[in-house]
Amino acid sequence: MIDTKNPREVAREALMQLSARKLLPTPANYQACYNEIAKLPNVAGFPEAQLRQIVMALPVKNPKQKEGVEQLAIAVGKRSWQCVQQALIALAAAETPATTNGNVAPVPSSENTVTAFLGELLARLTRLIEDLLPALGDQDTWLSEQAIELLQALKNQPADIPGLLVLLTGFSRRVSLAAEEQGEIRQTLLKLLHLIIENIGELTLDEECLQGQIDALVSAVAPPLSLRRLDDVERRLQDVIARQREAKERSLEAQEAMRQMLAAFLDQLSAMNQSSSAFQVSIEASAEQLATVRTIEDLTPLLKQVIDATRAMAEDTGYAHEQLAALQSRALATDAELFRLHQELHQASASARHDPLTDTLNRRGLDEVLAREIAGVRRKEAPLCVSLLDIDNFKTFNDRLGHASGDEALIHLVQVVRQHLRPIDTLARYGGEEFVILMPDTAVAAGIEAMKRLQRELTRNFFLAGNEKILITFSAGVAQLTAEESGEDAIARADQAMYLAKRAGKNRVMGA
Repeated sequence: MIDTKNPREVAREALMQLSARKLLPTPANYQACYNEIAKLPNVAGFPEAQLRQIVMALPVKNPKQKEGVEQLAIAVGKRSWQCVQQALIALAAAETPATTNGNVAPVPSSENTVTAFLGELLARLTRLIEDLLPALGDQDTWLSEQAIELLQALKNQPADIPGLLVLLTGFSRRVSLAAEEQGEIRQTLLKLLHLIIENIGELTLDEECLQGQIDALVSAVAPPLSLRRLDDVERRLQDVIARQREAKERSLEAQEAMRQMLAAFLDQLSAMNQSSSAFQVSIEASAEQLATVRTIEDLTPLLKQVIDATRAMAEDTGYAHEQLAALQSRALATDAELFRLHQELHQASASARHDPLTDTLNRRGLDEVLAREIAGVRRKEAPLCVSLLDIDNFKTFNDRLGHASGDEALIHLVQVVRQHLRPIDTLARYGGEEFVILMPDTAVAAGIEAMKRLQRELTRNFFLAGNEKILITFSAGVAQLTAEESGEDAIARADQAMYLAKRAGKNRVMGA
């Protein structure tokens, strides 16, 4: 019986259902299986069918309208929110009365037709955005707030067309970015699913050895999804799989060595038994001859026979004992190696508290410290600032200089940051090129200034890639923990502020 409230059990069962039903390991198929088992509703994607219905219902009474509707149909076919935005703007702008010296120009004789068209268009846009809201989710608060504001503006009468165009432009641009990110997330999830499914058969199929992969998958598909999280999960998962495969191969080698030693052990026991049997036969024969001896001369060769048989038995037994002792020593060593490999195999699936590259805390270590810091500041009624920083243009850096230089750049940043943090501050690698800094007894204004100070220090400490000096910058968001807020919520607010800092031109710090 599957516990539908346990994400690990649901994830494991979803993987088994994919295999049992012979379904392709796509994100959609996995999500469908997961939701079916967990009894959750599926989230709608791009509303192509609804948009095509809108396109078909739009009036076409002149060449300009026909061209605009055709462009909208093409945009829907491309499943691109950006193109839909441009087509809608073109359609709406074509029907907006021209102005002269700030005054509205005379309305053409087809005023009623234009008004009816705009009314129908605005009503359909309203329904479209209302249908789209569930698919947007509640992770991007800015997008949700913009959607609500746009809906309110669409319902206002008379409609403020220029204002609507501004709102619609910003909203559609953000939706387009979100749609593109969701597409990349789906591709990354697909890679992760392929990676896990392809390697399940290669790894030991016991509960403990699979725990690391299951945990990684559960972490990857749990909302909110982001490319940075998935990239980090993929990198960690590949490392886990490689280490597990290596440990398993070495474990199998050790098991084979143990099997061979046991075979040799049995051979030695058999040889000892045969030697003992031969000795017993020789002694019995000598005893029978002893009964017929009449003179001391006849006794001498018989005595020599007994001594020779005894000496041979002793030699065989001593050699066998030496061999068995050696085998025992090797068996103990192999058993210890097997135990060590077993521990190594399971440690590969478990997350340690520290990131192996930068030696900062990882997500697990951060969670522990964050819980402890929150308890401490609330007990003291003191402030706690959470900062999330992300290296600017890191993907371009990796593409140009390679991942090895990218890793060295991460180490360089950590070294500079550590030199200028207080002893009470905590640095953790949140994922990829993202880091979280916990600053207890620090209000948001002081936290922002601390991040700006770190930015200045980075400009004074160039990163050397070979003989090339490279300036590393980061964008950061800073959030102060509120009275009833969780640590995850504070980090999420800091992440939103960091995102805005990126949008504002990068190498900036913004407060949440």
